[in-house]
Amino acid sequence: MRATNNPASRRRRKKVLKMARGYYSGRRRLFQNAKETVRRALQYAYRDRKQKKRNFRMLWIARINAACRMNGMPYSRLVNGLKLAGIELDRKMLSDIAVNDPDGFRSIVDRARTALETSREKTAARTVGVL
Repeated sequence: MRATNNPASRRRRKKVLKMARGYYSGRRRLFQNAKETVRRALQYAYRDRKQKKRNFRMLWIARINAACRMNGMPYSRLVNGLKLAGIELDRKMLSDIAVNDPDGFRSIVDRARTALETSREKTAARTVGVL
């Protein structure tokens, strides 16, 4: 009598077929098809967990940029002004404020604008002192 390792191989097949529930036709019933489909699905899931972060960051930046331009300032200048003003809000929070509280976002843009202007004045004063 030969040893077949039956319990382990059955468990392995059941695990794959359980993961393949909801797939179409033989992709959920036939082990070989299910195994290939599940492997690919796991690869996509791994890849897309990274892409999800990129996509949300792009969405937040697009929302912030649209709200900035409605207040007369491009995105890059806003980010620079926030840094100069010492306002440490991440893009997710800025996007949420831009969508849900336009007046609050306008005040943030105004603070960034004043920080940019004071920085520009300091730079101008330094250059005049150098000449």
